[in-house]
Parts: sequence; structure tokens; C-alpha cells
Amino acid sequence: MAKSSLGPDSDSTAAVAVLKRAVELDAESRYQQALVCYQEGIDMLLQVLKDGKYHKQIKIEENATGFSYESLFKEYLHETVTEVWIEDPYIRQTHQLYNFLRFCEMLIKKPCKVRTIHLLTSGDEGFGNTQQSSGLEEIKQSLRSHGVLLQVSYSSSIHDREIRFNNGWMIKIGRGLDYFKKPQGRFSLGYCDLDLRPCHETTVDIFHNKHTKKI
Repeated sequence: MAKSSLGPDSDSTAAVAVLKRAVELDAESRYQQALVCYQEGIDMLLQVLKDGKYHKQIKIEENATGFSYESLFKEYLHETVTEVWIEDPYIRQTHQLYNFLRFCEMLIKKPCKVRTIHLLTSGDEGFGNTQQSSGLEEIKQSLRSHGVLLQVSYSSSIHDREIRFNNGWMIKIGRGLDYFKKPQGRFSLGYCDLDLRPCHETTVDIFHNKHTKKI
């Protein structure tokens, strides 16, 4: 189960109120008035986007399903997306590397035209360092065969989790890409299809800002 809401910005709140009124009028078969409200509400939302004030929040509850990367991000991955920036300190362990790989697989599908992916993560200073570097290198080579450049940088102080697309959309997930629970078994539902995989509780904040700076 998830809850979604626009942020506290007054323009967003006003737009939602108008659209709710449109739905009420529609239910009452007052179609002409409903149409006017729909148009007004949509115009207000477009203006919010234009001004870079859009904010949507999704709360993913414990054990919720239906939140694969494609379910969360597909709405924002238009053909205008050619460059992506990912900040996530935990792309180190095997399952985290697989999560990043799944995310990259999504990015090379249509309608996206991604050509460059930037990853900023923390280095694994323990035994897993070789696994992390070799895993990311293998992903890099695989992406290169699809005409996509992966640039990896490391930071010992990174703690924020953030994903940005060059079309202005920015998504912040409390747990980063690692919000899926461990599957019950290798042959259980959800092992391959992340929409069927239970999630940890987390919050997803989605913003749009035409002035979003590149990482």
C-alpha cells in the first residue's frame, strides 16, 4: 500500500483542490462544469511544473508490493532522458550490485535514449572491495556494448540518496535502490519480478525543477 500527496506548496494544494472538485462534478454528471475544473486544475499543475515547484511523495509501507523500479520511474523516463545521475552510498554488496544492474537495464529500454550514467557511491574498504570494483566494471562493459557510458566515482562521506534525470526530474528514496526485501527463496515469486517482491518501509520524494543542477 502507498500514499501519495503533493507537497505543501500552496499552488500545488490549490491545483489538487480544483481537480478534486472536478471529480465530484463528474460523479454528479455535471460534465460541462467538471470539464472546466479539469482544464483549470491541469493548467495549474502545468504551471507548477514550469515554476519548478512540483513535489509528490509516495510512502511505501512494510511488505508492500508493486514497486519495481519500472513502476516507480517509468512515468518520468521520457525519450528526452539522455543522462542520469545516481547518488547511493550502498552499491557494494552482491544484491546491491544486482539492484543497480536492474536499474540500468530499465534505463536502456525505450523510450529512453540514455547515453551516460553517473554513479556516486562509497567504496567498500573490506573484503568485498574486489567484488564491488569487478561488479561495477562488468556492468560498465555491458553498458558500453549498448552504447552507454557508465562513470563511477567514490566518496567516503556520501550519505544522501538521490537520482536525477536530465529532463528535470529528481527522485529521492529513503533507502536508495536497496528497498526490496530478500526473496524467500531462489524459486519463489518476486525473485525475478520486483513488482512481486515485498519492500521495506520507505519514502519516495519526487521533484521537478528546471533548474536542477547536475551532480
